[in-house]
Amino acid sequence: MDFGYSGRVAVVTGGSSGIGLATAKILLAEGARVAICGRDEARLAAASAALPGALAVQCDVLDRAAVSHFAAVVSEWSGGRLDLLVNNAGQGRVSTFASTSDDDWRAELELKFFSQIHVIHAFKPMLERSDAAAIVGVNSLLAVQPEPHMVCTSAARAGVQSLLKSLATEFAPGIRVNSILLGLVDSGQWQRRFAAREDQSQSRADWYGALARGKHIPLARLGEPEEPARAIAFLGSPAASYITGASLEVSGGVSRHI
Repeated sequence: MDFGYSGRVAVVTGGSSGIGLATAKILLAEGARVAICGRDEARLAAASAALPGALAVQCDVLDRAAVSHFAAVVSEWSGGRLDLLVNNAGQGRVSTFASTSDDDWRAELELKFFSQIHVIHAFKPMLERSDAAAIVGVNSLLAVQPEPHMVCTSAARAGVQSLLKSLATEFAPGIRVNSILLGLVDSGQWQRRFAAREDQSQSRADWYGALARGKHIPLARLGEPEEPARAIAFLGSPAASYITGASLEVSGGVSRHI
């Protein structure tokens, strides 16, 4: 299937690693011009080397001035064009209600909300000039299936899902807004947990397999970054032109709700 990205422009936040980097690679392969941002200078440089022709800009999405600068750089680079915005930032916080401080709550809510809000504010004028504009928010299954050991992140994710649903109505018909809901996907945080495993003799395959079994994932494994990236590429493309306000689970079947 031709997703229709040839000649189009996409921005991917958090594009220097994991799902963001995988998404940028797929979009480039589909013919899009791609701009990414990330906070870590070294990771961003490595990502830039892996994405020939892409624009890479260091940016903290919680800094509104930095995001505005990123948008200005993209606008100059693309001639003012933008067709797809992928908001992909932030990892989960493991904590219960009892162990989450007020400062932790504030930090988590700021990260989850303003990593969407600042970026959408900055890039919306460019999207409004596109004939096939789309926003895809990378969210978590926690938004609809909260976990007690991640109470703070679950609440923030639910709020973001409500925000994206509202924007799908407010921005219609000009800009489509959709999201993906992630289950467990192999990422830096899981790689760090593997490195710190209790039994250092346990292989990567065995450790990840035990994790999947413990989480009762029907597909019996964690997702690879390329798998949600393909879902993002579809939802953000002209091929999904009649889809807005939707959420697509990419969870290996671990969801329990209907």
